[in-house]
Amino acid sequence: MIVAHPGRRCHSLQGVASRDSAADTAAMTDTAAVIDLYNAAFLERAPEKLVDLIAPDCVMEGVGPAPDGNVWTGYDECLAGWQGLASDPAIQFTVEHVDVDGDRAVIRWRITGTEDYRGVNLMRVRDGKIVEALGYGKRP
Repeated sequence: MIVAHPGRRCHSLQGVASRDSAADTAAMTDTAAVIDLYNAAFLERAPEKLVDLIAPDCVMEGVGPAPDGNVWTGYDECLAGWQGLASDPAIQFTVEHVDVDGDRAVIRWRITGTEDYRGVNLMRVRDGKIVEALGYGKRP
């Protein structure tokens, strides 16, 4: 979290980095735990791990097909779509990096298999459930 303080200088930031409040820390821990389980479902081919991670009002925008990708709305569509990907034996997922900030996370990933590509998911978590997942990818 960056908090601006008038009259104070900071060499590398517009503000001064402050300590996270207890609420920020709890949200980040909750978000990090949800994202860890989400990634584990794909890395371990364990689609059952997704069952308790998706909010009823979840929206997922996928990386394809071009130009705008697919859109899954609601628990059932998101669960079915993600479980299909997590259990697909033709593809292998690799998580390259994860950043968590409060209720949001960015997952940088790579898929190899029938089609190889890299991408990011912009995730939002509320009350321990994924409510938004916006996927963007590129083919090498």
